[in-house]
Amino acid sequence: MKKILHCGAKIDRGARRDSERGFTLLELMVVMTIIVILATMATGGYMRAVDKAHEATLRQDLRDMRKAINDYTLDKEQAPNSLDDLVSSEYLRAIPKDPMTGQTDWNTSSCDTLLTPDQSAGGICEVNSSTSKVSPFDGTAYSSW
Repeated sequence: MKKILHCGAKIDRGARRDSERGFTLLELMVVMTIIVILATMATGGYMRAVDKAHEATLRQDLRDMRKAINDYTLDKEQAPNSLDDLVSSEYLRAIPKDPMTGQTDWNTSSCDTLLTPDQSAGGICEVNSSTSKVSPFDGTAYSSW
């Protein structure tokens, strides 16, 4: 290493001062690009997980409401006229929110099909989501589940 004398003091030209140490702009840009790529990949995975959770909740809510409709119909010998009948008769604690719409605005279908010979009247026999969205996983409309 070459040392030169400047005004009576030796200066080491090969050594960097502490204030000169740091990252270059290029190094910072590379690190930031990698962070953005990883964040984008994580966000996509997170959104898929949220969609799967909403679908699982929808399937379970539909299963619970359909079971409550059948149980009510068999016990009372008539189908419920609305979902509120299931709540007032304590077959459901509350009408669940549709995870796709965030509302309790379920589509119900009435039918005259009787489950038993003792059943006196028809009523609600089917419940579906009121959304027009389609599952990104299997391509079926949520309202057809």
